[in-house]
Amino acid sequence: MTSERLAEEMVLELCKGARQAARVLAVAGGEQKNRALLGLARALVDQAGELKAANAMDLQAGREAGLSKAMLDRLTLNDKVIAAMAEGLKEVAALPDPVGEVTGMWRRPNGLLVGRQRIPLGVIGFIYESRPNVTVDAAGLCLKSGNAVVLKGGKEAIHSNLALARLIGRVLSDCGLPAGAVAVVPTTDRAATLALLQQEELLDVVIPRGGESLIRFVAQNSRVPVLKHYKGVCHLYVDAEADLAMAEAICVNAKCQRPGVCNALETLLVHRDAAESFLPRVARALTAQEVEMRGCHVTCEILPEAVPATDDDWPAEYLDLILAIRVVESMDQALDHIAAHGSRHTEAIVTRDHARAMRFINAVDSSVVLVNASTRFNDGGQLGLGAEIGISTCKLHAFGPMGLEELTTRKFIVFGDGQVRQ
Repeated sequence: MTSERLAEEMVLELCKGARQAARVLAVAGGEQKNRALLGLARALVDQAGELKAANAMDLQAGREAGLSKAMLDRLTLNDKVIAAMAEGLKEVAALPDPVGEVTGMWRRPNGLLVGRQRIPLGVIGFIYESRPNVTVDAAGLCLKSGNAVVLKGGKEAIHSNLALARLIGRVLSDCGLPAGAVAVVPTTDRAATLALLQQEELLDVVIPRGGESLIRFVAQNSRVPVLKHYKGVCHLYVDAEADLAMAEAICVNAKCQRPGVCNALETLLVHRDAAESFLPRVARALTAQEVEMRGCHVTCEILPEAVPATDDDWPAEYLDLILAIRVVESMDQALDHIAAHGSRHTEAIVTRDHARAMRFINAVDSSVVLVNASTRFNDGGQLGLGAEIGISTCKLHAFGPMGLEELTTRKFIVFGDGQVRQ
């Protein structure tokens, strides 16, 4: 049997096991799921030595493969990272259980009582890149929301992910839950990823988390519905009626706090009436943070230090200390720019005019729209969801950060006393 065929058979068996486990999880009580989450939190700390030994093999292989310092840092499982993983599980355990919630009931004229009940999605395929802590984050969120999950991590973290899978399986079994509810694909073979994407009868949804190339690969090859987020081209619009000190602070935070993440600011739009006053002051603050500014011709007239922007800059996701800047004649022009170049991720406005703020909220088609706040708040924890499995920039079935509720759907439940349809 070829290695490709072996990978396909392996994935098929994992998905079958996950489908069986999903039936058990769907009716598991919140107390049992929380017991497993808290048990896993304790086990992570207690078995830190085992996890770090497995992680050391990944780190050594990464160094030999020439991974960057930043990539190795993301790959590392140390005591601080393991403690944060455990704390994250405790936070998920403390969240309300969405499964079983009835979201409204109504009586029909024929006496039928109709309602909608929240249920798990079922079996989730989760494909992601090198950070092994994501393995635990995804497992915890799926477990709490009653979903089984098949995890396909990057080759850089294979030893770490397999050690985590063994640990998770032991804890689930100890708590009376099926170990197959959290399955890690134990091979780095690309054929396994392709096989996972073909399991339309066993998987309910695939969630990719990583760079744009990974997400496009998944979307192009999957026969299973995909919740995707290609990139975060996030905009900040500084209105004519903006508090300029506030706008400066928001701009610097959105661009500089963590420039390599998807909710970092990539394009600054400034109303012409505010540009002469605002651009020099924000440029000083950005220059102090070593930000390269790429501006339209009006921006470059006001800021000689700015580099002339090209057409490629407006849709760019830099993930770096680079900011595109454009002066616009009106809010309409700002909205047109966002519609043309945005990625439906995060947009923000700074204004003191409530009517303009509300118009911006209603007109912008993005997963999170903020007024007088940094784009960096598009995050499940920051928005009060407790945690997230990713940020969806498509609208079926979730839009924005995906917490526990977004990992469920709703079914209709109907109570009668003998009614038949006439």
